Amino acid sequence: MEKRDGHAATTEYPHPFIHRVRLPTAHRIKGIILGSVLFPLRLVVVVLLFLLMWPIAMLRTAGLSEEELSRPIRGWRCWLLHAMMLSINRVMFFTLGFVWIEVKGRRADVKEAPALVVAPHSSFLDMVILMPTQLATVVSRSENVNLPVIGALLGFNQSVVVSRKDPESRRKAVTQIKERLTSNGYWPQMLIFPEGTTTNGTVLMKFKPGAFLAGGPVQPVLLSYPNKLDTMRWTYKGTTWVEALWHTMSQFYTRVTVEYLPVYTPSQEEKDDPNLYANNVQKLMASCLGLPATDYVMEGRVPVRKLGGLSLPVEPPAKAALSLLRRDGVCVAEALAALRGVLDARLSGALGLKAGPEELAAMLCLEQPLTAGQICALYTKDNTVDLRHLYLSLSTASGFTAFKSILHVAFNMFDPECRGHLPAEALSGLMGALLGAAQRDTAQLYAAASRDDQLTEEDLLRVLTTHPTYQVVVNQYLKPEEAGSPPPCSSSTNGKAVNNNRNMSNGNTTPSSNKKTD
Repeated sequence: MEKRDGHAATTEYPHPFIHRVRLPTAHRIKGIILGSVLFPLRLVVVVLLFLLMWPIAMLRTAGLSEEELSRPIRGWRCWLLHAMMLSINRVMFFTLGFVWIEVKGRRADVKEAPALVVAPHSSFLDMVILMPTQLATVVSRSENVNLPVIGALLGFNQSVVVSRKDPESRRKAVTQIKERLTSNGYWPQMLIFPEGTTTNGTVLMKFKPGAFLAGGPVQPVLLSYPNKLDTMRWTYKGTTWVEALWHTMSQFYTRVTVEYLPVYTPSQEEKDDPNLYANNVQKLMASCLGLPATDYVMEGRVPVRKLGGLSLPVEPPAKAALSLLRRDGVCVAEALAALRGVLDARLSGALGLKAGPEELAAMLCLEQPLTAGQICALYTKDNTVDLRHLYLSLSTASGFTAFKSILHVAFNMFDPECRGHLPAEALSGLMGALLGAAQRDTAQLYAAASRDDQLTEEDLLRVLTTHPTYQVVVNQYLKPEEAGSPPPCSSSTNGKAVNNNRNMSNGNTTPSSNKKTD
């Protein structure tokens, strides 16, 4: 099995969620010349083809009831319109520069493998895989249903639609997927990208278990673009989708290879454990690609690494928040003291523990109000931030206070009734605050640290500092941003005072101290 090339892990590519197209000067000039001609021509043709697909997609579902749409579409709507749509799609991708698609191996029929799992996922242009798979059905976000043309195409495809924000929608989608994958050929073959997001090709991300929940056979499919210039990739950071589209459409052609691997039939153990099944298929495909199989995953649009059930952010928000504060001329020690004072008051009062940009800017006396909004956006998508998360993660990243003292403060914050132990749900909040990312599964950590179903501060500290898995969290992800003691701060920074409305009742955990607490 041939190996694929990927970027090595470098300073430029520290993780798989960043990719930038670097073109030599000659290629850049060539791209500008060709792109000024090819891009507009191709774009016009693609738009016209999309408009042609629209009525065909609408015709396929026109007049059908909800009950009829809950079953596979048959008859002339299937064989006639499906053939027309497939032909138009092929012309569209040909126009985009996918002149030919090299296919290796044999695609299994739907009874042999009801699901095709495709990796690695590079960009939205990976939809070229729909050609050799004969427009297999897909899973899509519910937001796409309301898009012009795209929504109609999803209806034509009888896609499984899921809202990531709605638990009921996710449960319904899982039920639909299981039903289709166990229908013994009644439903068409499904096409799934188990990574769930795009990467720069340095690794294979952790597979989501959706395609493996039914416990049936799957066919792994390798998708690659063996071109001199890697213009296809669109990741979390780096080259934008517009740039990726421009660079790709500015080439005379783009080569693509689709390789069908043998059908993977799960063992009974894998059928009983979808995560084990997904991990084993991931390792198989990674071996064929010559890439590492990793625990990287995208959670809530935040790239994380999974470790012992915890979600460790690839780019810790606290480090970015510290940079923003320093850029705005704020003394971090005094900012932490101000946050601690507000938290002391709010934990014992009726005010909530969340703050919006305006409140945060006032607390920290930020000269640039936009900075407060940027800090909030690092932690949450609803334009507010939990002050406990901000304070604890900043304290950890800044290195002003020893971890033992930070954990003591965190434990007290999440044990307001002073019971001396935490329930399982409080541990999720505490670890989320320390790491700056929501924690959905702390069951393994709770089991390792609790005794008689009670979790004390001493036991949590012991596990986090001595357990072979969780000590990695402390030594690597909760390590201060910079070694050494932070520089002292005066009562004002760059001529502006910082909010000192604080109650420093616990002297040994004061973040304004310039020495680490033992």
